[in-house]
Amino acid sequence: MPQSNNNSNNLVVPRANAALEQLKYEVAQELGISIPQDGYQGNMTSYENGSIGGYITKRLVTLAEQQLAGQFSGQ
Repeated sequence: MPQSNNNSNNLVVPRANAALEQLKYEVAQELGISIPQDGYQGNMTSYENGSIGGYITKRLVTLAEQQLAGQFSGQ
């Protein structure tokens, strides 16, 4: 699993970190990209990292849209 992370992004819900990490690995696997076991992504290409981040964003937006649609459809 990843060691210390020098990411400057602050999560609104810190408990979501584990779920986002899992999502990162799932998306990478779907795209056929292997993330090193030590978590260091410095040797990966910008294209690979960008693809993973883009698909994560796309999936999170889809989930948010589904939740909002559920809230406004009378549920």
